[in-house]
Amino acid sequence: MPLSTTLAEAKGFLRVVDASEDALVTLLIDAAEARVAAATGLVLTPASPAPLRLAVLVLVAHAYEHRDGSEPPPGLVDAWLAPYREARL
Repeated sequence: MPLSTTLAEAKGFLRVVDASEDALVTLLIDAAEARVAAATGLVLTPASPAPLRLAVLVLVAHAYEHRDGSEPPPGLVDAWLAPYREARL
């Protein structure tokens, strides 16, 4: 179940109006949130910082449009996540 981004928010971002792909969009949100949480070490919530929530939406949109995996996710997401990453030595 999505934690930081609602199905309605993601569908609005994707401009998806019908419910035929709700299960897919929900799966993509879950995967994107897991990726952002793993990269930052943070638990995402609706109150998470805007760059993290936007990173989730961009990852969802990318996965939705490139279902065949032909293109890697945009590097722009890494820049939004960088300030929230845990420092490792």
